[in-house]
Amino acid sequence: MNTAAIGLIGGLLLALAAITGGLGGLVLALVLGAVGLVAGLHIDGTIDLRAVARSRNRG
Repeated sequence: MNTAAIGLIGGLLLALAAITGGLGGLVLALVLGAVGLVAGLHIDGTIDLRAVARSRNRG
């Protein structure tokens, strides 16, 4: 699947969330999508969440 197809599916799912859940459903879908994106990027090795957590502890 290419990036355009994934973007199309994501947009359709967000539209479905907005239609069925109203504004609250849309916001919840966006938040959960962002969490899933960050988790996926961390698993792929694109971002390192441990480095972010370490830099926050240093002050």
